[in-house]
Amino acid sequence: MRLKGKTALVTGAASGIGRATARLFAENGAAVALADLNAEGGRETERMIASAGGAAHFIQADVTKVAEARRVVEAAVGKFGGLDILLNAAGVFLFKPIEDCTEEDWERVLGVDLKAVFFTSKFAIAAMEKRGGGAIVNISSGCGLIGVPLNTIYAAAKGGVIGMTRAFAVDCAAKKIRVNCICPGVIDTPMSRGAFKSLPDPEAGISANLARTPLGRFGQPEEMANTILFLASDESSYFTGAILAPDGGMTAS
Repeated sequence: MRLKGKTALVTGAASGIGRATARLFAENGAAVALADLNAEGGRETERMIASAGGAAHFIQADVTKVAEARRVVEAAVGKFGGLDILLNAAGVFLFKPIEDCTEEDWERVLGVDLKAVFFTSKFAIAAMEKRGGGAIVNISSGCGLIGVPLNTIYAAAKGGVIGMTRAFAVDCAAKKIRVNCICPGVIDTPMSRGAFKSLPDPEAGISANLARTPLGRFGQPEEMANTILFLASDESSYFTGAILAPDGGMTAS
């Protein structure tokens, strides 16, 4: 029970890494507030946790809106009495040539992948201060570390998450709030599968990404959840501003 007695908020909890981590947090003793725009998926995550004997509360919200980011933090605190952990897992992906990218693409990807991370963290920090500290884990991407074809806007957002993680870590150290980040490779999630399907030749896209991954396979959400659990727990008490890359060796190749 590595998180016994703690409260966590997970955005993007309806599927993928967010769902896997929320379930693992609950298995390790945390009460988990779940935020997502997808009500059906979010409630399913809530049911999964409850059926396993855990404590969970789903909040439907669009965390790209500042007022909604504030609301989900307030709802988590209101339901469970405080906040100790935040996982910013809400995300969208975009494969698109630069010449085809639109202002709407920019606003959508930066809104979910960067703006929401900033404002949800901002409000979470105030709640964590009242508990005497806490831990924030952000999800960036290997695309924030290396160049990947057709990924310009997504890379801009995920590179921003890396820089923001480090800046938050410095600013929050005196508050005893640790802020760290993971940069996954390609993980087998609905978001990744949908991104590949958007390509003219999905199988070629999958093959190209596997060729860039020395371990020769895509990661599983549960593998990312294990890394996030470490960063959220007291076992990583001397980690802040760290950027970990559970990516099958993609950024090393």
